[in-house]
Amino acid sequence: MKIEAIPAEATRFKETELGPLPEEWRVVRLGDLWKQGILWIKNGFSQGDFNEQGSGVPHLRPFNVNEWGEISLPQIKYVAPPPDNSPYWVYKGDVIFNNTNSEDLVGKVAYFDREGKFVLSNHMTIVRVQDSKVLNGAWLAKWLLHLGYQGFTQTLARRHVNQASISLARLRSIPIPLPPPPEQRAIAYVLRTVQEAKEATDRVIAALRELKKSLMRHLFTYGPVPVDATDRVELKETEIGPLPAHWRVVRLGEVVELRKGTVSPAEVPEARYVGLEHIDSGEIRIRRFGKASDTRSAKAIFHAGDILYGKLRPYLDKAALAEWDGVCSTDILVLISTEAVDRTFAAYLMHTDFVLHHAIATTTGVNHPRTSWKSLSQATIPLPPLSEQREIARILRSVDEHIEAEERKKAALEALFKTLLHHLMMAKIRLPEEFVARFAEATP
Repeated sequence: MKIEAIPAEATRFKETELGPLPEEWRVVRLGDLWKQGILWIKNGFSQGDFNEQGSGVPHLRPFNVNEWGEISLPQIKYVAPPPDNSPYWVYKGDVIFNNTNSEDLVGKVAYFDREGKFVLSNHMTIVRVQDSKVLNGAWLAKWLLHLGYQGFTQTLARRHVNQASISLARLRSIPIPLPPPPEQRAIAYVLRTVQEAKEATDRVIAALRELKKSLMRHLFTYGPVPVDATDRVELKETEIGPLPAHWRVVRLGEVVELRKGTVSPAEVPEARYVGLEHIDSGEIRIRRFGKASDTRSAKAIFHAGDILYGKLRPYLDKAALAEWDGVCSTDILVLISTEAVDRTFAAYLMHTDFVLHHAIATTTGVNHPRTSWKSLSQATIPLPPLSEQREIARILRSVDEHIEAEERKKAALEALFKTLLHHLMMAKIRLPEEFVARFAEATP
């Protein structure tokens, strides 16, 4: 459904400590609502005895709340359940606030909308709305998220060694505007709708990444044939496993060569610079880069079409195909594909287990494990005919393009969410009255 927002000019404003706000919006402090019994606030409990096998109940910790105000449960720890009447249980509709974290992450917040039994660590605070006729929990979570984005929440933190914390007293001092409850609920609904669209996009991206992994295994085992046609592919046993009978098995160094040569950044100050931090694990496109003038030591030279392979910590699986000329860290090997191999196919090949496992097995050094071209060049790899190489590269590139399109959609939704959050919370735009009227009744 399309919602036509009302511009700020149509609203009568008053000056408040938070800036201009609609005349009908009150400004209070969380502590005022706490004293009136509208809010209940309590920190969680510490627990050193935990497990990750699912024994007990989930113990929510700072990493279970992400920067977008969403609950994230992949890394969950479990603890023994407290008594049924314990104040540490988290209920659906609670707001959970991260009271202790690094200086830049403290103050993360989420609206808890999960089913099931959960408890909180002492680095988290439960903020529970007890009167929905005055305050909506989802709206409160978004207001606190807005304050975090504005940097206000972090100003409340006390700095300690390697971390910062926000006490209950300081949390209760936070100012909060109170739009009429129906407007609170309407704002929360709109913002949640955008979040759900972003989460759906996240799921699509995750599914596409899994598809790509499966395709990589299939394509580098059977070649570019349909999954239901693998029984028609004649395979042969090789030292690296079963492969199509007409494929060759060669050393990486037979089809890829090392480009040598370094340059001082002072000689090419405007050149694009690629460090390991600019290459995404498992991806062949370089989406970020720096400037040579921002670096000091000698850099390797690369050209468009070269493959950049991260030799430092090769388990990070960093290999990309350059689309332009530049310079790169000497912890990156610059590789040139020969006429025997398609360069895009070669870039994807660098992400297969054939290369990855060999690179990891040949690292030296404890704190900074590196492989070398001398070692890496001996990796045993499959080599299909050029026509099949190009088809394999085309299929994988097509999946990557789908992933990139979804990532652009996700970035647009994230930007929309932040813009809407600020504009709705500060009444820069207002939701139409007929839309707000749909939220006249509080949801249980």
